[in-house]
Amino acid sequence: MRSVIEDELGMIDVLVANAGGNPIPPGPVEDITGEGWCATIDANLTTTFLTIKAFLAGMKDRHRGIIITMSSSAARHPTVGSPIAYAAAKAGIELLTKEVALQAGPSGVRINCIAPGTILTERNSERIPAAIQDQLRQVHPIRRLGTPEDVANAALFLASGHSDWISGTTLDVAGGSVLA
Repeated sequence: MRSVIEDELGMIDVLVANAGGNPIPPGPVEDITGEGWCATIDANLTTTFLTIKAFLAGMKDRHRGIIITMSSSAARHPTVGSPIAYAAAKAGIELLTKEVALQAGPSGVRINCIAPGTILTERNSERIPAAIQDQLRQVHPIRRLGTPEDVANAALFLASGHSDWISGTTLDVAGGSVLA
């Protein structure tokens, strides 16, 4: 993947490692299969790790680069019935982000993480019933659900020179929902 991208587009200066999904339904720990656990960890944490690994050495060699990872408010604010494997994988991404910041910072590479709350994507608009969307809005001090533009604007900030002194942090883009 890296070679193809670099051959077609040149060296990567900004990498967004946005992997994810929850291949298993939320439920009690004792009901989660080992296969379901591993599939969720692989779909989130492992793919993020492998993506960073593929591009980090080149960024360090060039003494510049910005990496943005994606977590979730599920990792920042657990709730009863939350998707535990997904939340654990996303929490792992936050720790991976901090570790890479420590290792890569001296080489001029910055890495930060975004932790979105419920984002009203087209898919979520279709999958989440209107009544549930209304309930979710009430969990957010800013009484609305997030939009893809909210996450994109946070990523643009972290990729810009306006955030040159920020590395190893997680930015909650969750309408204040992690405060409660």
